[in-house]
Amino acid sequence: MARIEFWKDKAQGKIDPTLFSFRADALAEQLAWQRALDNKKNKRTQLRKFYDEVLRLSTEAQNRPENWDSVLPRVHMLTAKAAYATGRGLVSDDFLAFMKESVEQIETPKDLSLFADFFEAFMGFYRKHAPGN
Repeated sequence: MARIEFWKDKAQGKIDPTLFSFRADALAEQLAWQRALDNKKNKRTQLRKFYDEVLRLSTEAQNRPENWDSVLPRVHMLTAKAAYATGRGLVSDDFLAFMKESVEQIETPKDLSLFADFFEAFMGFYRKHAPGN
């Protein structure tokens, strides 16, 4: 799985222009394909739990920026939660890699907001690629 980079040029605040389209669609297609191979992994409800957590943390970071020092460790906890879900056979290794690589890119509330937006786009495409899920 290719690493998804959120920023084309972070210093200048330029987002990868294909992030919410091509990249989100490609990831969704890949994880849906893995779902087709093993119907226990990457259920939409399981992925939705992670999306909801990312959205909740992003909202908290945006609404209370003074709490960023307590939000960021909980963002990093997402990797541990994804590892646990992988160990239980609920999500694929590629989903774990996606979460880990995404969390590694988060340094600011703006990064977290961008991740939440990407995750939203991914979930939309996932619905398309795994409709019966």
